[in-house]
Amino acid sequence: FLNCREYPTRGRDMVNKKFVVKLSSEERERLREVISRGKAKAKSILKARILLKADQGWADQEICRALDTNITMVARVRETLVNEGLDAVLTRKKRELPPIEPIFDGKRQAQLIALACSKPPAGRARWTIRLLAEHVVERKIVESAHFNTVARALKKTTSNRT
Repeated sequence: FLNCREYPTRGRDMVNKKFVVKLSSEERERLREVISRGKAKAKSILKARILLKADQGWADQEICRALDTNITMVARVRETLVNEGLDAVLTRKKRELPPIEPIFDGKRQAQLIALACSKPPAGRARWTIRLLAEHVVERKIVESAHFNTVARALKKTTSNRT
């Protein structure tokens, strides 16, 4: 991140700004409400203050010094407002997909439960989590599985054969 001292000053010249903030009176009032109510997250309050100062014509460096933030944050807030609107600035974007697809979906989890409920291999009195993890891979139910993943998948079920 660039801090205020590293950012070149351009003064109040709005010609150099790529994303110019122009708020309507309703938007200004909404931002003041977010700040004054004090119930919003600290990040949302900071973004509201950035937008109000940018609307008043403050330079990015002045906003950075006044609010003790960095230039990148100020630039990102400006850009988000211009491209996506006020709601996108004040709220976090929801993730569309989980970060990692679950290894055991419905069908695979059923196969894992069936394996856990079956008779253990020869020489074993019962299934262990590590043994189940090995056999799930051997039987090509999944490509690879850590024993903790197997344990979590089984913990979600009501059967407790292991």
